[in-house]
Amino acid sequence: MEKINNDIKLIDELFVSIPSGTVEMRDDRTKEVWLSEISSFELSKYPVTQELYEAITKENPSTFRGEKLPVETISWIEAVNFCNQLSEILGKTKCYSIDLDTEEITLNSVATGFRLPTEAEWQYACQAGSKYIRYGELNDIAWFKDNSNNRPQDVGQKQPNEWGLYDMLGNVWEWCTDIYDEKIYGSYRVFRGGGWCDQERSVMATTRRRSHPFSFKIDDLGFRIARSKQIK
Repeated sequence: MEKINNDIKLIDELFVSIPSGTVEMRDDRTKEVWLSEISSFELSKYPVTQELYEAITKENPSTFRGEKLPVETISWIEAVNFCNQLSEILGKTKCYSIDLDTEEITLNSVATGFRLPTEAEWQYACQAGSKYIRYGELNDIAWFKDNSNNRPQDVGQKQPNEWGLYDMLGNVWEWCTDIYDEKIYGSYRVFRGGGWCDQERSVMATTRRRSHPFSFKIDDLGFRIARSKQIK
């Protein structure tokens, strides 16, 4: 029990409390714009590192190796499984129910465990409540094609946004919980933020990408974890 309590404390220190608010979302493909209401939640300061991922799963799928590098070359379902494993280890209720036969995944957003952020939560947190496409000069806040030396970099080296979140832009793209557009793309899930090999024009808070949740994995795509605030 003492070890679990210590582990919970260490994980707690990784999180930033995000206030409630509203974020304007848009889809450049369909030209649709909509508002999303955001309830207060918690988001990890950094993308999940290889050190943390390997400690929980005993595996490391990454192409580039280093304890403080973001884990990458990871599929959406692997990120979800990590969330469930971390929840179970720390005695929390799992957020995801997974049926591998039907490839159906159900999210319990009020569970006590860990999950991927929704894309609205992700964008709202990235913009830190503003409407700007970036939270500073790109070279100061992000690893991208012009400054990354063609590889991911250790997390937390660039300037954070106003809410204390690092690497929200650049370094690795980050999986979100959401299905992108089920009618057109089926089960494809959203990822956000831009990566170390992207041009400046792609590294924005509003850029949306998508791909297959079970099979797609590349060396500039990782994730960070969220958890819902519990109602007392």
